[in-house]
This record gives sequence, structure tokens and C-alpha cells, in this order.
Amino acid sequence: MAPKRFLSALPDRSAVLIRAMVGAVFLSEGLQKFLFAAQLGAGRFAKLGFPYPGLLGPFVGATEISCGVAVLLGAWLRLAVLPLLVVISVAIVATKWPMLRTQGFWAAAHEGRADFCMLMGLLFLLSKGAGSWSVDRLRCAGGPPS
Repeated sequence: MAPKRFLSALPDRSAVLIRAMVGAVFLSEGLQKFLFAAQLGAGRFAKLGFPYPGLLGPFVGATEISCGVAVLLGAWLRLAVLPLLVVISVAIVATKWPMLRTQGFWAAAHEGRADFCMLMGLLFLLSKGAGSWSVDRLRCAGGPPS
């Protein structure tokens, strides 16, 4: 690759990498809420003190699965990002904030690194959009990416 091309601003095809990271993590976490409900789904919500954990666990899992797939495909991306921002924000407040207060910054920073990456990835996608290689591009532009 020529230096000029390497340093230039290329079309936004790279958004697919962030979509793959964010979408795969949320899809995986959503599936695990069903596969390991006692530890990661309803059981975890009950342990954290959330009301109606038997409903909330599957609801959050289904949201993570459906929105994670939408993010992976780049389909209605900005709409899919919004519920995931709520999910990750609640996760941070419910699990990392108490840790910050009781164990300090470094313990919370260590445990919260994946949450922070997901939050930043979601904010990136919300601001940038799905990119060239996405269902949104095909749907809105009426053709394949260049």
C-alpha cells in the first residue's frame, strides 16, 4: 500500500470492524443469558436486586441478541445502538459503580474495561453510522458499496 493511500482518509469501510466487535460481544452475552440463566441471566439479575428478574433476564438477553445481530449486519444501526446503550449503562451503574465505591478506581477500571470498550464502540457507531459495508448502505443508497 502506498504511503499516501495509507495515510489518507479512506471511505468508512472500517466501521465494519467496530460493528463486528460490538455486535459479537452483545450477541454472545445475550445468548449466555439464556444458556446460563442461573449465573448470567435471571439469576444474576436477582443477585443484583433487580425487580422481576425472571422477566428482565430474558428481555435483556433478547434485546442483546436482536440488537447485536442488527449491529453485526449494520441494519437500522442507530436504532439498534440505543437500547444497547441503555443496557451497558445500567450494567456499568449496577456492577462497576458499587465496585468503584468499595474497592477503588483500579479494581473498577480493571473489571470495567470491556464495558468501557462496548460503551465507546456504541458511541462511535451512533455518531458514525453503519459504514459502507452494511445493510443500511444498501437500503439507503440502493446499491452495493464502492
